[in-house]
Amino acid sequence: MLLLEQITIKNSHLELKALNYGAVLQALQFHTGAGKNQDLVVGLDQPRDYLEDQYSLGACVGRYAGRISGETLQLSGSSFPMNHTNGIVLHGGTKGLAKRYWKIEAVSQAGEEPSIHFSYHSPHLEEGFPGNVSIHLWYILQKNSLLIRHKATSDQPTVLNLTNHTYFKIDDEAGIEHYEMCLNSRRMLETDEDLIPTGAILENTGIYDFSRRKTLGNIKLDTPFILEKGVEPAAELISGISGIRLRVHTNQPAVIVYTPETFAGICFETQNYPDAPNHPNFPSAVLLPGNTYLNESLFTFDRP
Repeated sequence: MLLLEQITIKNSHLELKALNYGAVLQALQFHTGAGKNQDLVVGLDQPRDYLEDQYSLGACVGRYAGRISGETLQLSGSSFPMNHTNGIVLHGGTKGLAKRYWKIEAVSQAGEEPSIHFSYHSPHLEEGFPGNVSIHLWYILQKNSLLIRHKATSDQPTVLNLTNHTYFKIDDEAGIEHYEMCLNSRRMLETDEDLIPTGAILENTGIYDFSRRKTLGNIKLDTPFILEKGVEPAAELISGISGIRLRVHTNQPAVIVYTPETFAGICFETQNYPDAPNHPNFPSAVLLPGNTYLNESLFTFDRP
């Protein structure tokens, strides 16, 4: 029987708790001075509660984060039936990676850069995806920053798109409407009523224009924003109440910004475009044998 384990790492700025189930980031605290800590993420108090969680709180999601449309994956001249719901594969299928037990490879408590290293072997045709895929995930504290690194290899052509599904909340208020956000994005993907990309790329206008910092207000987002290459940070979020600022840096081409209807929090899902396998004009999500997938995203917290 697999056991649910919790690991804690900390430095002088941050303290992180993670679980081997879903490689979940359960808790993250920022030391704000004078012995005070600020919770930074939405989490459940008891590790066992994650076994019933429906929101993938803090988990690694994949093999394909976001949505893939259709009941089959067409790749390299072959057709692979997928675990779908009404023709949509969400966050990797019925369970994806968020509902699996991961192996704890190593835990380091070294100085200002403590880390946790998880791994997971996803067998050929798990959820319908081809290839035996070896996935490695690191949580690394770097002073007042959290680096989340995903690396993976496959023994045959497959598609892969991983991200972390943490919901950030950088103060103790009941809502997040007062947060101010800025994105280094001028374009977004058009999506249909099922949040599947149509293939069209739109300019960010009106409520979707965050080129300059503005208050979130009552807008609810589940929106794929295309990031400007070479422009950092990808995203910035500020609470005028706590004074905490979150800056997001990533090597990924897009960020899905998600603000759920049912509770207060905001996801920055740094990743490839949703449904990229079905749109040749999107960046390729194909991982070939001999190549290495890499998603590195840095989340920095301060009080400017």
